[in-house]
Amino acid sequence: MKNVIDLISVAKEFPDMIVSISVGDLVKANKELIDETVKSLERQLTDANTETYPSADKVAEILDVSRPTLWRWEKIGYLVPIRVGGKVRYKMSDVKRIIEEQDGEEAAL
Repeated sequence: MKNVIDLISVAKEFPDMIVSISVGDLVKANKELIDETVKSLERQLTDANTETYPSADKVAEILDVSRPTLWRWEKIGYLVPIRVGGKVRYKMSDVKRIIEEQDGEEAAL
């Protein structure tokens, strides 16, 4: 029921306008809005749960540290990479954790 949903944009321009809508059309419009919202939320959850694995150079750039720092962090277990076919990769979720920790430390200062 796009016509009912389109009325929302008109309502912003004419907030005092009175509209007569059948119950059936209102139910269909609400169902359509709910379905669109559910699909949008599912996409957001899927995107949020998708893990990426950037290279050491990219992680060093993101965190603004050197490659030797990444190596030291690996040795102490602070940021442990994943090795795939001889390549070093890092879980982006681990990188985000470090960024959040750094932001928390800056906020405490």
